[in-house]
Amino acid sequence: MIVFYLILGITIVSLYVAFRKQKPFFLLIPFLSVFAYFLFEVITFPAPFFETVKFIFNLGVCLFETN
Repeated sequence: MIVFYLILGITIVSLYVAFRKQKPFFLLIPFLSVFAYFLFEVITFPAPFFETVKFIFNLGVCLFETN
């Protein structure tokens, strides 16, 4: 839950700064922070990295298969 509030705070601050300074670059910061969190969680998962990535993408394939 702490991570959710942290990402929410990053989003609010970056929105404020983006509109205040009128620089759209700051709108990328929330997406980069979510991507960094996802990458951190995948790396710290107790399985080999490439097997974890294959598993994640196989979950997406299973959702779209029709048998």
